[in-house]
Amino acid sequence: MTVRPRRWLTLALAPFVAVAFLAAPAMPANAEPGDGSSTTTPDEKAGDNNKGALLSDVLESSNRRYVQARTAVANSTKAQRALAAGIKAAETRRNALIPEVNAIAAQQYRIGNVGSAGFLLSSRGSEDFFSKAVSLNEINTLHDRKLHELNQAIDEVTTKKVALDAEVKKQQTNLVAMKKQKESADKALALVGGTALTGGFVLAKSPAAAPAPRNSDGGFSPEGCDVDDPTTGGCITARTYHMYKEVKKAGFDRFVGCHRNGGPFEHPKGRACDWSLQKSGFSDAHTKDMKEYGNNLMAFLVRNADRLGIYYVIWYERIWFPASGWKSYHGASTHKDHVHVSLL
Repeated sequence: MTVRPRRWLTLALAPFVAVAFLAAPAMPANAEPGDGSSTTTPDEKAGDNNKGALLSDVLESSNRRYVQARTAVANSTKAQRALAAGIKAAETRRNALIPEVNAIAAQQYRIGNVGSAGFLLSSRGSEDFFSKAVSLNEINTLHDRKLHELNQAIDEVTTKKVALDAEVKKQQTNLVAMKKQKESADKALALVGGTALTGGFVLAKSPAAAPAPRNSDGGFSPEGCDVDDPTTGGCITARTYHMYKEVKKAGFDRFVGCHRNGGPFEHPKGRACDWSLQKSGFSDAHTKDMKEYGNNLMAFLVRNADRLGIYYVIWYERIWFPASGWKSYHGASTHKDHVHVSLL
């Protein structure tokens, strides 16, 4: 009977196990969320699919996605804990098997490699020879089994670490999604005065106005009142006229008055218009249609303020400036019957 020693195992196994196996990368820690910063405007966030949708509907959809992302983060955190526990258990098995494999490898080398012939030839009779041959085979078999167990433990550690990395990345993605949904909703609400002003009953997306001409520096220079006012017998600036045409083009075609004599503000300078909620004259919003018309007109002006060169907007006892957003307004008029807009 000839027993062939396992020559693929040499002394190189010991340092290989001790160095390569123990040099596994450290387990990554739970990730912190990324910036999630975005230069996309709230209108662009709404997207073409939301054409005609109310902001309240879009915000509800955004809130649902926020909750879904938050749930995914919680599930990912649980999965990370389970994977971390699995990695720890697998590493414990791996670390316990390494010295066993090394010890068996050393014994196998002593009697199962160069010295195997002498080990067998030194037998005292056939029974002793057979016993030694069986011992040699048992050592090889034991080594195979332990090495297999060790490889399984190492593979498990590697697989679970890959899975953990994937969970961390998924968690990062969902954390960023949560932040973006919140930022987008906050910006969209803040831009149109929040729920206190509109109740969310305002179009989620307004048409984009054609930009008004700018000076060579990219700003808006003062203009004279030298264009015939199409709403009265007075005059307006070229910029005001441009705004007037863009608002009409966007579908807001109810009564409007611009130039007005007297007063210290923009009307007598041809830089302001009052957009009524009805076909003629002015009356406080007393129907759902009138309030939503005012909301949508206000939103169009605010969302296009930079394109049109708008100075401020007043609607429903609130005033909006590009630099400071919405504030309470307590003027001579409550502006519940019209949307006021002043131009630079």
